[in-house]
Amino acid sequence: MPDLSVLGTFFGDPSFPIEWKDKQEKSLHWFYDDLHCPQPISPMYFDIGGWGLTCRYMYKRFGLPFGYDWIAKKVNNYVYSAIVPQDDEEIARLGPYFGLVLPIYATKFFQWWNDRLVPEVLRNFEFLDTYPYEAASLAELMVLFEDALDIQERHFRIHWLINMAQFASFLNFQAVFAEVVEGGADPILNGKILVSIDDRNWDSIRGLCALRDQVKADAVLREAFMGETASEVSSALGKTDKGQEFLGKVKEWAKEFGFKAMYTHEYIFQLWVENNAPIIEAIKGYLESGYDVEVDLQKVRDSQNAAIAEMFTKVKEADKPRLQEALDMALKMAPMTPDHHFYFDQGTYARIRLVLLAVGRKLVENGVLSDAEDIMYLNYDELRHISAVPNAFDAKALTRKRRDENLEASNIRPRDWAGTVTKWSLYDEPYKGLWGFPEKFTKTAERSAEPSDLITGLAASPGVVEGVARYVKSPTEFDQVKKGEIMVCKMTNPACVVVFTKIKGLVTDAGGVLAHPAVVSREFGIPAVVGTSVATEKIKTGMRIRVNGNTGVVEIIG
Repeated sequence: MPDLSVLGTFFGDPSFPIEWKDKQEKSLHWFYDDLHCPQPISPMYFDIGGWGLTCRYMYKRFGLPFGYDWIAKKVNNYVYSAIVPQDDEEIARLGPYFGLVLPIYATKFFQWWNDRLVPEVLRNFEFLDTYPYEAASLAELMVLFEDALDIQERHFRIHWLINMAQFASFLNFQAVFAEVVEGGADPILNGKILVSIDDRNWDSIRGLCALRDQVKADAVLREAFMGETASEVSSALGKTDKGQEFLGKVKEWAKEFGFKAMYTHEYIFQLWVENNAPIIEAIKGYLESGYDVEVDLQKVRDSQNAAIAEMFTKVKEADKPRLQEALDMALKMAPMTPDHHFYFDQGTYARIRLVLLAVGRKLVENGVLSDAEDIMYLNYDELRHISAVPNAFDAKALTRKRRDENLEASNIRPRDWAGTVTKWSLYDEPYKGLWGFPEKFTKTAERSAEPSDLITGLAASPGVVEGVARYVKSPTEFDQVKKGEIMVCKMTNPACVVVFTKIKGLVTDAGGVLAHPAVVSREFGIPAVVGTSVATEKIKTGMRIRVNGNTGVVEIIG
């Protein structure tokens, strides 16, 4: 039975006002979704793209007993999420079904993914990538838009299959680990073991390193890369035959790996496939740093193998086959974290953006919008209305107003949570661990009393490192990051992987120990502290800091 004992409430104040629809809404624990949407959200994405829109499917498909739905609310233009508890009767009815089917997803999904689901996703991508956008009428593009939304919904249903299958396999491994290993499960060993060494993120980095190696081997290309900025480099490359050939190879890389933006959970940010500047900057960074992807991968393999060997030294001989079986199943699923980002959080949302832009260009031609990008500041029903009735309302004025509102919202610092925190929402509901709860709630008072030179968060990736901090507001500032610095940011996303090859430590405001920054830091062997809430307020570029990924403490030491 859900324990809904109230542990805390916040319904708004003058510095962070909140409008509530009803008592039911106020009774829920709303948490700032900085894991996906750390920036003010666009109306179109919130209306049709928010990943929470598909969450009810997850609870229904698997019969999850620890929730009924996962909903979203826009507060001061930021996204907050809440998980609606399941009632007692449903918990009793669905619990056995959940227990029945969960092992099937854990054992069978890897085969389904390769044999059925990836081919389906790639067919959908091919349909969207080869559609004759420029030749299509507005009516045809609006039908395409609806088809694209169907594809988006299907892809995020598959996303939940991945999520649950991985959850099941990891949960099974951790349970067996805790049961058979002397002294119980070791979270540090567990973190070193459950990493991915064969996925689309590593493939993308290999591709960038291959392009870098072509530059190193050719004097003409090396000369072009002497330019200070990506635009200067691209201009120089365009002046020679070899340079133009190389730019063609960059575009080929972008066709495979460039369907991503600075923030993947949005439609408003330009994609790497639209503007190749981030790719040029990444290659330039690899030239300067001498980064070797295979050396890094081998470090991850060695760390993983050593952790596995250490784990098995603590296991009785009779229990080793059972643990090995659970380990093999979990390791098969480890690549699903970066791969589902590649196919869904990156690739699917990116293509919806391109469809919207095609519609936006038609609306500009018809005098409805001033800029194709303005379409992101309409919502779904407004777009359908204005496409059929061009003078239905002043779309130019409306989108201009909403742009201004989003800009103003960027000056607001969102709270970690709002509404009503209950014992169930904080301790029994498992998914909020990705956002650093319950620690984020219980440490709120402690953080306010912390010394100015001390920051506490969650121990995300083991190790201790000391160095110069680099505060990064967004991936557009990756070119400013120097080799050996410690990156401080609100949150990471899949577009950040290229900068992990430079940094030696990471500190984030957002995330829990299973969130993106923690997982990728462990894969790269970088000490990390996540979920601090205040790191980007306290730490400035140039400060010397000490990051303890074992304890979750960051010290400002100079």
